[in-house]
Amino acid sequence: MRYIFVAYMLVRTFASAVEGVDARCITVEVNSGGFVAEGKPWYNVVGLPDSAIREGSYRVEAAVVNSGFYNKRMKIVINLAPADVRKEGAAYDLPIALGYLNATDQITAQDLGDYMIMGELSLSGALRPIKGALPIAIQARAKGYKGFILPAENAREAAIVSGLPIYGVASLREAIDFLTGKLALDPVEVDTRNEFFNDRTSYEVDFSDVRGQENIKRAMTIAAAGGHNVILIGPPGAGKTMLARRLPTILPPLDLREALETTKIHSVAGILPEEAALITKRPFRSPHHTISDVALVGGGSYPSPGEISLSHNGVLFLDELPEFKRSALEVMRQPMEERRIIISRAKVTVDFPASFMLVASMNPCPCGYFNHPTRDCTCPPGAVKRYLSKISGPLLDRIDLQVEVTPVPLEKLAGSKPNSETSEMIAKKVLMARKLQAERYTNLAGIYCNAQMPSRSVREWCRIGADGNQLLKSAMEKLQLSARAYDRILKVSRTIADLEGADEIVPAHLAEAINFRGLDRESWGEQR
Repeated sequence: MRYIFVAYMLVRTFASAVEGVDARCITVEVNSGGFVAEGKPWYNVVGLPDSAIREGSYRVEAAVVNSGFYNKRMKIVINLAPADVRKEGAAYDLPIALGYLNATDQITAQDLGDYMIMGELSLSGALRPIKGALPIAIQARAKGYKGFILPAENAREAAIVSGLPIYGVASLREAIDFLTGKLALDPVEVDTRNEFFNDRTSYEVDFSDVRGQENIKRAMTIAAAGGHNVILIGPPGAGKTMLARRLPTILPPLDLREALETTKIHSVAGILPEEAALITKRPFRSPHHTISDVALVGGGSYPSPGEISLSHNGVLFLDELPEFKRSALEVMRQPMEERRIIISRAKVTVDFPASFMLVASMNPCPCGYFNHPTRDCTCPPGAVKRYLSKISGPLLDRIDLQVEVTPVPLEKLAGSKPNSETSEMIAKKVLMARKLQAERYTNLAGIYCNAQMPSRSVREWCRIGADGNQLLKSAMEKLQLSARAYDRILKVSRTIADLEGADEIVPAHLAEAINFRGLDRESWGEQR
């Protein structure tokens, strides 16, 4: 076998790796040349690539040929630096292909190293969309790159980052023509503020659709006003899911900071709606009860956000709560308190935000008809208590509002027109209460509503008089409430006072808040 020597050439391009909801720069070094066996290619990728990157050699080879170039038979070594950081996904295809073509003298792109480049190649040379375009664009701007070249499908998503030219390309050939000066591309531009304010309060559902259930609407209003977690307990068909799905319609609209945070998470997960540049409505996630622990809280070999992070700044709805795996529910306890989830692996630790409102629903018993006004419960003695025990006490402690839902009478369902408040009317009350809270917590970083109030602030902002103290003391002793439940009653009382525009918490506010601790009563679940 005859060996030949090919002169060395080293070319650098720049890509990015997403860690959590942030990105870090990856240098793609392509080195060509050395002693090789004539007629045999030598293509090797180093720097902790995953299988998708290693398989990329076949995609790059086909894409190069189908774009009008050829594969030179020489030794090719590609290093993804830093070498101790794990890289995953097929988005490195485009920077590798461009570096390869430059290193083999098939193209001359003088400013190749001035751009951040990402994209997955198909065998034809066309580009497929990638995950995490938004955090990558934010990092590229911070590092001072001349621009960001990426698949056209991701261009609008990345273009909400101002101050960084975004070039969306449809194929390897188009990227080459742009970098070699044969094709002029205009940067993709998105009016972020116009995109943000467009259609952010338009919903297909409304609270006016709900007939009756005024006490439940009151509970949902309190929950929205203070950002409180809520659980709805009632028989099948009582309207639990209908009420939960309408909660986002009365929450305050996302501000620009929240919209960017939410969009980053959905970008990393690769679930941004097509052609969407920015998420403008609060997320509503409703996973099935068969969901795994990792899918709910996040994780995996390469940690990715779970449903609790995809619900960040929005609502996580867990329908039929007792049917979820207990292990998954227990893992949620820490994120519900700290509003983030930290996932640690041997070589990486990622921090996903998880500030969500939990709305859960459940039947009161296995048959579903405990406490039903017209139907008898068929469960055996003790079944109701056992069913409730599927949810741990510490988890219930973290749910501020525990609301019993009863079926709507037929005469209300058969009425010609619902006579109730619209979502817009309720949202105005909620927004007024949230403005009071925003002013109250101006000096507390990361605190925006009563539910997020730290314990030290509860003593400051939730003062109650002697009558209130006596009422709360009696409730604590009778219901055997925990210290956490004590704080949560005070927080809910503060929210009720805010809805009324009251400076002080009075016994009536406390009594209503205590009334929402229904599952804490020892008598609840006793079959009659």
